Amino acid sequence: MSVEGIWDLSMSTPIGRITAVAEFRREDGVLVGTAHGAGEEVPLGDVVLDGDRLTWRQAITKPVRLNLVFDVTVDGDSLAGSSKAGRLPASKVSGERRALRAGGRSD
Repeated sequence: MSVEGIWDLSMSTPIGRITAVAEFRREDGVLVGTAHGAGEEVPLGDVVLDGDRLTWRQAITKPVRLNLVFDVTVDGDSLAGSSKAGRLPASKVSGERRALRAGGRSD
């Protein structure tokens, strides 16, 4: 299974729906990533793909400072699961991989 590409994410949180973009790629055979949202770009840490289960960690500062842990299941070009920040309730996460345009670039 491959998760490389650009994913449009949506999270249902206690403060409302939040959207973000995550990009996953391989560097020297290691899965890495970056997330963009709320005016900031953050690296993804501990990115692990185990079968169809994808997990990663990220720290954000907007809308509030949080350390998030994501745990999602990938099904083709869709993903669904949760993100958790410490003692706060888990938030539902869903996402869709952007289609590649001619030339191999994402929209």
